[in-house]
Amino acid sequence: MPSAGRQVASRGSARGSLLGIEGVSTAEIAKLLQLARKMNPQRPRPLLRGKRVLLLFYEASTRTRVSFEIAAKALGATTTLVLSSGSSIEKGESLLDTAYTLRAVGADLMVVRHPNAGAPHLMAAHVDIPVINAGDGMHEHPTQALLDAYTILRHKRKLEGLQVAIIGDIYHSRVARSAIHLLSKFGAKVVLCGPQELLPELATTLAPGLRITRSCEDAVRGADVVMVLRVQRERLAGLKVNLQDYISRYQMTMTRLRLAKNDALLMHPGPIIRGLELTWDVADCPQSAIVEEVRNGVPVRMAVLARALGKAK
Repeated sequence: MPSAGRQVASRGSARGSLLGIEGVSTAEIAKLLQLARKMNPQRPRPLLRGKRVLLLFYEASTRTRVSFEIAAKALGATTTLVLSSGSSIEKGESLLDTAYTLRAVGADLMVVRHPNAGAPHLMAAHVDIPVINAGDGMHEHPTQALLDAYTILRHKRKLEGLQVAIIGDIYHSRVARSAIHLLSKFGAKVVLCGPQELLPELATTLAPGLRITRSCEDAVRGADVVMVLRVQRERLAGLKVNLQDYISRYQMTMTRLRLAKNDALLMHPGPIIRGLELTWDVADCPQSAIVEEVRNGVPVRMAVLARALGKAK
């Protein structure tokens, strides 16, 4: 039985940690999104001056890592990047020993991306500083869900009642899990679409009211938001999913996108693979919010960092 402290950490609320969306209230999410609206990377706010933010990345990353770094510096913090290669991690140092070391050298906050689900939770239960989950295995990617919600709300009045289609490899996607939790909490109608191998029926247990369809056209028809997920070729091959069959049935094309509402948003967490999960013209169409999502990651992560260190002003 975990201690009370561990239980709080697992909900993502201990000492300002953000470990997942599932255990965060709608009120807290709304506060973070409201705070993000006040953040402007072009006008730095020294809320975190004198603070040290450690970026601990066990997996490769571009958008998430860079936007966290820019967000921290825009708030006046200093940042240090620690990669698994070229560090003691490569020599076999345990996750907790790495966490203890980084805390000992003066880290005030740690942003962690790890291939194993639950890794940030473990760290948060053993160190006395906030831990931000930047993606853990197939579990969650909370700041991606926040920036996606922030992006949607810049175009739509509210999340409640929106029809959102999420298409692709949902089984392996931490982005999908966090998005499903957040959107469902706020009353959006979420439709999941993909082949059985990438979208088992069990996915409906992630949140109440989820619907699964195997037809891309059915998922997109009348949608307010179409979220396309990255698909890895090697994963398709390993699951014996025919690549050309996947493209034929699930690739987002302009013909399919036109089935959505005229003002529907086309979203993708990146990196996008043109010609696989979506066509070139879809990626660059007027409805595409893909670049905007990346841009919005900075103010959202500024809000997350400021809140974590008690500087949410």
